[in-house]
Amino acid sequence: MAGTTERQGGAYRPVTPAVLAEHVVGRAAATPGRARVLLDGAPPSGADALADAVAELLRLRGRPVVVVRAADFLRPASVRLELGHTDVDMFLDGWLDDDALRREVLDPAGPEGSGRVLPRLRDPVRDRSFRDAPQDIGPDGVVVVAGARMLGRGLDAELTVHLRMSPGALGRLLPDDERWTVEAYERYDRERVPQDLAEIVVMADHPERPAMRDRDG
Repeated sequence: MAGTTERQGGAYRPVTPAVLAEHVVGRAAATPGRARVLLDGAPPSGADALADAVAELLRLRGRPVVVVRAADFLRPASVRLELGHTDVDMFLDGWLDDDALRREVLDPAGPEGSGRVLPRLRDPVRDRSFRDAPQDIGPDGVVVVAGARMLGRGLDAELTVHLRMSPGALGRLLPDDERWTVEAYERYDRERVPQDLAEIVVMADHPERPAMRDRDG
């Protein structure tokens, strides 16, 4: 097909960030009732910007939306940094507070949940709890969770999107003090194979020029 490339065993088509956001919105909006959307990608991949664009478009469609940053659901510093600030094993498996993300966000936003979602739990810089009140998304609201290393952890969602970056791109775009995390992202790709778990996979080495593959076409 013209304008389509073959990578990782599937067909990717170049899109603009706006078209990508529209596509994610279309998939999320097609879900009856509430929808939970996971946008999984390292910080340079553009997952946060995509979350904001998706939320804006959903609101224009009249859907209540809460955007959640996974970075606001990290474990306390005393736990996640117990083995040091640059421990790859902990960064990969021990930083994200899976239980809190389920309890405060994903379970309430599920079909049988209360609909009351906590937007933020803990400030990762100050290592203090936020004082946010839960937000009610009603019977047809959408929760968009943006963050890294989320797939393969048993987190429930109606739609999963993986923004994939090569080690070279990560090394180029990450700040100097975060380049030690490249090894963890390589292991994440190799051990959890998130591109096989996500419904939508985005090649994001150049976030301003993404290429997208949708499992459902």
